[in-house]
Parts: sequence; structure tokens; C-alpha cells
Amino acid sequence: MTVSILVRDPATGALGGAAMTGNLCVGGWVLRCDSHLAIAATQGEHPSTLWAAQAFAALADDGDAQRVVARVTGMDAGRAHRQMALLTRTGRGGVFTGAANRDWKGGVAQGHMVVSGNILRGPEVLEAARVGYQAATGPMAERLLAGLRAAQAAGGDTRGLVSAALLVVGEDHPPLDLRIDASDHPLEDLAALLARTRAPAYARWLAGLPVARDPGRHGD
Repeated sequence: MTVSILVRDPATGALGGAAMTGNLCVGGWVLRCDSHLAIAATQGEHPSTLWAAQAFAALADDGDAQRVVARVTGMDAGRAHRQMALLTRTGRGGVFTGAANRDWKGGVAQGHMVVSGNILRGPEVLEAARVGYQAATGPMAERLLAGLRAAQAAGGDTRGLVSAALLVVGEDHPPLDLRIDASDHPLEDLAALLARTRAPAYARWLAGLPVARDPGRHGD
């Protein structure tokens, strides 16, 4: 099972993504972001790590996420074995699911969010991810983690989860890119790693790093 959640914060424009799977290194395979354009999740039976860069390039000419997804996936002869989700900086989403991926598979783009997955118990897993994110409170990363936990509770993976990842990018804070590449308990380990980034000393260090709104910022 692979589940991904892509979100945009309408208030700040920040983009975020989370993913989990029964295979290794989901963060490296699935999540990609261009902070000026969009965030993408590329997954499936045989995922293409090329699709995200192609989509970001296409967005320079066409801001419609669904058209861009159709354009990028339509050029790939192996698209039936792949899946893609895309969410732009303006909150427009697009999704594609190849027919050769194992059931249940699919995706939904709605309201500054795209949820997608394959080898799921059913569509209720994606609905749980969506509701879990929306019902949670706090920073985006914690809400994304809540979405993953809700999706896991709604179906789980017969193979067992192996890896999980979070990616949050915005103009007023340094990027957060957390990955658990191999673990018996990847969601718990991801939560523990996220908690460590909230520790006062690390948070103070982050607050001194340059960001898009203040590229000259530095810690004292």
C-alpha cells in the first residue's frame, strides 16, 4: 500500500506532502516539490521519478494541474503502471492512476488537497486520510502525520508499513524534509523525529536560517 497526501495552506501558501508505503524509502521515491510551482507525489507499481520535474516544467506554460498531469503521463508508455498527484501553489490539483496498478487504487483532488494511493482496502482509506488531516490541529506537518495515521487505521497494509515521509515547504520557514526509510514502525518513528525538530535548541537554529521572504537571515 502506498498512500500520499498533498496539501496547500490557503493562509500562507505553504505546500506539504506526506506518504507511507510497504516498500523502502518512500520519501525519495514519491515526494517532490518546487516551492515556486507545486508539490508532486509519483508512486505506483513502477513509479517514475521523472514525472515531477516534467510537471514542474510544464506548469510554466499551463497552470492547470489536471491538464499538466494528463500531458506528462500521456507521454509515458509505461503510465499504466504508475500513479501521479500534483498540487500547485494556487491550490489546483490533478491526479492520474494507471489501470495496471493493483486495487484498490485511485485519487481525489479537492479543496487545496490531493489524496491518492494504491493497494488499498478501498476508497475509505483516502477519505480517512482527507478527514484525518482536516480534523487535526496545529502545524501542517502534524496534521499531515494525523492524515497518515487515519489512513493506516482505515485499512492498513497486508505487507506491513516500512517507510514514511513528510515534506513541508513555505516562504517564511526553512523546508522540513523528514524520512524514515526503513522501520518496523515508520509512523511512530516519523512522529518521534518530527517531535525532535520542535525541541527548543533545534527550533532556535531553524529560526536563524535564510528563507524566501528573508534570504539574508542568519542566527546569532
